Amino acid sequence: MQLLLAALGLALIMEGIPYFLWSEKMPEYLRFLSERPPSALRKLGLAAIIAGLVFLALARKFF
Repeated sequence: MQLLLAALGLALIMEGIPYFLWSEKMPEYLRFLSERPPSALRKLGLAAIIAGLVFLALARKFF
């Protein structure tokens, strides 16, 4: 349970960083994303999942 809560906390931090750092540009970027077709968003999501899995595998291997 502790690991799950830590992962959820990290996910929320990572989600909040762009809104905090680039709050002026986020509406424009979100508008840009909303104009993309679902297939492009799906590919972007898959790329993020794969990058996350690679990151976790590397972290487990080296730490």
